[in-house]
Amino acid sequence: MATSGTYVTEVPLKGTVEKHYKKWRSENHAISEAIGHHVQIKYGKPEVFKERREIDDEKKSVTFRGLEGHMMEQLKVYDVIFEFIPKLKDGCVCKITMIWEKRNDEFPEPSSYMKLVKSMVADMDDHVLKA
Repeated sequence: MATSGTYVTEVPLKGTVEKHYKKWRSENHAISEAIGHHVQIKYGKPEVFKERREIDDEKKSVTFRGLEGHMMEQLKVYDVIFEFIPKLKDGCVCKITMIWEKRNDEFPEPSSYMKLVKSMVADMDDHVLKA
């Protein structure tokens, strides 16, 4: 049986829930502009990742569900949920939940992807505050 797991972390943000949720929900073209420095070019075989976005306006959450591509050759399940939660004072918190299941135990856990996603959310805060 293959290994599965869930990673959960929270990222404090200075921008409002509404501004962050809007960027991740419907202005995802801005994501690459804001966090393009996380992208590295490697020469060799190009890789593709296809995903489906699921929106929950009531919970202010966006789910990215992996469908196909290089990463999905190693994983059966790859879901990343971004939930924007207001704080009592200024700003908000982005709760990130990553749910994954490996195809077999030979593949590594996707912990490096969680680090990347967490830094992407933090970097989006700067972009939201400038807008």
